[in-house]
Amino acid sequence: MLRTQPDYRLESTLHNRGFKVIAGVDEAGRGPLAGPVVAAAVVLANNNIPEGINDSKRMTARNRSQLAEKLRTTCLTSVAMADVEEIETQNILFASMAAMRKAIRGLNLAPDYILIDGNRIPSDLPVLATAVVKGDSKSLSIAAASIVAKVERDRIMARLSEQFPEYGWDQNAGYATPMHLAALREFGPTPHHRRGFAPVRDAVDLRIM
Repeated sequence: MLRTQPDYRLESTLHNRGFKVIAGVDEAGRGPLAGPVVAAAVVLANNNIPEGINDSKRMTARNRSQLAEKLRTTCLTSVAMADVEEIETQNILFASMAAMRKAIRGLNLAPDYILIDGNRIPSDLPVLATAVVKGDSKSLSIAAASIVAKVERDRIMARLSEQFPEYGWDQNAGYATPMHLAALREFGPTPHHRRGFAPVRDAVDLRIM
């Protein structure tokens, strides 16, 4: 039977093995053309897990925002980011891994096990970790991290949109929507654009021609 939403089975198995502080980790913003990549680490309180946790992509913006606030008040959370300069110098994968490491180290209580969304584990982690493919649809801890990371990144992009309203970042969060691409062609890239990404690079080339 397919799971329709994340549950606590992975965490419960780890608790039964003696691990007490389990952090879920996820990132938001690998794909956009602009803005940072943001990672979150969340340790759920076993006896006080907010209802409604799901893969952030399956939730409305309003529900994500409300749940992110609950998670910040009932659980241990940490948010970190890798900015555009880091993305450009390291590439998006390594920048994402760096943001995850920073988020893990930012927790007020060190975890003794980490569940990470995806198929890669950041190097130099201080404790054991497991990569969980599509983890935000399987693990409540990872799903919680996906919500916190997504909400924080959307807030960052909304603030940046106040400086650069023509790109519509408050609506598209920096993804390659038709509006965003049209603005790139007309106005060129901002300092917050990832110039190593092909659509941004192509827009620069078009303006030079």
